[in-house]
Amino acid sequence: MKKLIEQLVKFGIVGVIAAVIDFGVLNLLVAAFHINNVVASTISFLVSLAFNYWASMKYVFKRRADMARWMEGSIFLAAAVVGLGINDLIIWMSTLGMVTNAAIVQHGMYVLRTNIGKIVATFVVAIWNFVIRKWLLDDHSAEKGESAGSASAAASSTSAPERKTFAQKLGEWSIAHTPKGWQ
Repeated sequence: MKKLIEQLVKFGIVGVIAAVIDFGVLNLLVAAFHINNVVASTISFLVSLAFNYWASMKYVFKRRADMARWMEGSIFLAAAVVGLGINDLIIWMSTLGMVTNAAIVQHGMYVLRTNIGKIVATFVVAIWNFVIRKWLLDDHSAEKGESAGSASAAASSTSAPERKTFAQKLGEWSIAHTPKGWQ
């Protein structure tokens, strides 16, 4: 439980920094350049996603030894596409029915409602990201008190067959199907 709390704190710190990047780019594009909020949110999401991927895989989640890097990247990309869809839907709903260029007051309300939508989207997508990354990308072997290739892992695997998780099966499949020369 301690490791999970530690991981949640790290995930939160990375998420706050990514959110600052996301909100900064979003508000620059919407308020200063009058770009449509969904387009601006997509751009800001992708900019913050690049930081989030690097920081999450470096500081929050432990890479799986039993998964090829191309599969890790594919899972991250698929999860990001779903997260972007959730983000854009919430942003679009936040200003549904508004005319963006009617007046200065209307534009101020548009920016405000966009930011409120972005706050909601940030929390919803953060939950989605943590769950999917924890399930598929995080190395859980340390939680069981074993490390990949350790003697205790070998001893426990001979005494009783361990049921493999979906993530383990996917990882093994990805390694078996990695083209020669790819690492």
